[in-house]
Amino acid sequence: MLTPAVIRESSHLARLDSPVPAIGSRRPLFGLDAEALSAHMVKIGQPAWRGQQLAHALYRQWVTDIDEISTLPRKLRQALAGEGWAVDRPQIVQVFRSVDGTERYLVRCQNGNRGQEPGALSDSPADTVETVWMPDGDGGEAGDEMEDKELRPLSSASPDRATTKLRRISSQPVLGVDLPVRQRRTQGKNWARATICVSSQVGCAVNCRFCLTARLGLQRDLSAGEIAGQVVAVLARHGVEPGRDRLNLVFMGMGEPFLNYGNFMAAVRLLVREAGLSPQRMTVSTSGIVPGIERFAREPAELRPKLAISLNAPNDEVRTAIMPINRKWPIQAIIDAVRPMRLRPHERITFEYVLLGGVTDRPEDAKEVARLVRRSGLPAKVNLIAWNPGPGIDYVMPSPEAVNVFQEILAVAGVPVYLRQPRGRDIYAACGQLKRTIEE
Repeated sequence: MLTPAVIRESSHLARLDSPVPAIGSRRPLFGLDAEALSAHMVKIGQPAWRGQQLAHALYRQWVTDIDEISTLPRKLRQALAGEGWAVDRPQIVQVFRSVDGTERYLVRCQNGNRGQEPGALSDSPADTVETVWMPDGDGGEAGDEMEDKELRPLSSASPDRATTKLRRISSQPVLGVDLPVRQRRTQGKNWARATICVSSQVGCAVNCRFCLTARLGLQRDLSAGEIAGQVVAVLARHGVEPGRDRLNLVFMGMGEPFLNYGNFMAAVRLLVREAGLSPQRMTVSTSGIVPGIERFAREPAELRPKLAISLNAPNDEVRTAIMPINRKWPIQAIIDAVRPMRLRPHERITFEYVLLGGVTDRPEDAKEVARLVRRSGLPAKVNLIAWNPGPGIDYVMPSPEAVNVFQEILAVAGVPVYLRQPRGRDIYAACGQLKRTIEE
């Protein structure tokens, strides 16, 4: 039960089903679901099924202009435009491409300035957000219930020499996993799987000491349409076919999703019900917002993404030093909030763990993390992330040897453990590097 004090402190959590805001004289269609669109059709004297047609055009055909919706009569399209309605889907306005194929996008939100030429960047940092496309993923999905057996963890019980070799970190500057890539059969697509990293806020208020996004502070929350719109814009760019292509979504971009809970979950519903994406291929990461976790635990499984906890430290003392939010919600409180969640068969809770050289990457840290995970009693796995550097942040990357030793200790202790591959580090697209960086 939430105490009055916690409720007061958490009053900034957004209301579920927050309305899509009107922007000046423009009224965005994108962000409304089929039910809301059908209700409006009835209101203006049209049959309700016109709303279904409109939703299909927005979320399955990816139209960007009302005139493109050929299933609607021209007079109806003109009437909608005359009322001030516009598709108003967030737009990719700048692309940065990494040597590893990762793409980082600056996405103009629905609240962006309207007096600019198409493709021009706004002067306001609150008008754009960042989204990342990772062809063939980053290994974060390894060990999940819907993934291939080829992505097994290291295990002392069933040693796998090939898997062990796969998980080794090279001595090259870019640390990570050399994931296997299957030849794609679909003509024109050169990726076997892909991951989209989605933002939920412009900036972030959590202030993790090792994260570049924290330097922005919190600019504002994103609406449901702005969150889902990032995904649809990337789907359209790459011609992704939901239901056929192997696509994962991770809500791990800019912001803390559980501090914008209502809009985050409304976006998930849009993506599941209207865009046809599977919640079992979605993961949301939280720094440990206990009221948000408690609320999330009550969501129906058919609409709920998987949960990842940004642990990042072996104990409360270290975690408080690098994640000040731990003073409010320490590790045990977070674990207790997760316990009531009814997991799907074979589903695991993910503990994300950023390895900071000399701070959280020591053998004694690994042993403590192993004890913590085992004692939690949760069906869990650990994703290790070698810290990605950023200007003005006084941490160092862990050595390849330290990462290997850390992983081996967890594996020997019987903890499923994986290494997340840093994708797009050269363009500031890797985990913890998103900061609306315009120049490469």
